[in-house]
Amino acid sequence: MDFAHLRRLNARAVRDSVTLVRRLTPGDLLRPTPCSAWTLADLLAHMTAQHNGFAAAALGHGQDLSHWSVEPLGEDPVAQYRDAAERVIAAFATVESPDRAFALPEFTRARTFPAARAIGFHLIDYVVHSWDVARALDIAYAPGSELLEAALPIARAVPDGDFRLAPDSAFRPALAAGADTGTLEKILAALGRSPDWRTPLLHGNHAGPERGAAGRDTPC
Repeated sequence: MDFAHLRRLNARAVRDSVTLVRRLTPGDLLRPTPCSAWTLADLLAHMTAQHNGFAAAALGHGQDLSHWSVEPLGEDPVAQYRDAAERVIAAFATVESPDRAFALPEFTRARTFPAARAIGFHLIDYVVHSWDVARALDIAYAPGSELLEAALPIARAVPDGDFRLAPDSAFRPALAAGADTGTLEKILAALGRSPDWRTPLLHGNHAGPERGAAGRDTPC
């Protein structure tokens, strides 16, 4: 994919997430999410920290773990998230070469990643995390087909295997997806998320989040 186009699609995915986050109210922050054991407050704090970390990586400071630190949400978590989102979009816009080295210590300290791959990681995260937020709030999430078609091969390129069962894995093993399944659902299944997840607060289950098709919660 053309690098400038990749950055534009990433910005679209990030701004889609901002649109969804703007829908939440303070009372929503304790809602469960598709991410195992995480409330919406936990998820939002994670998403904010990831924007800050990737922005630092784009500017050459990603090796400093302080940029990736998950901080408690402030008095206005929506504005805090929006500002972090715009920060990472602006940082990615400064990267002219798809081969620019990004330090991503949360992935590994043993190597760096070319900018195109790192921004691809960020893009798939925010397609999926937008879905996480939408499911937690029980609202629609309908990203454009161009974004989904770009995200699907990235999702399918994420290595799969039993190592995804480890407690610190970002994803669970891939789930089966039929040939007639929609593109977003194929992305979710490739990363071990059940497209059928619904928040128990609104669907009568008060014992905890619903399980995926294979009976597994999804880490994030």
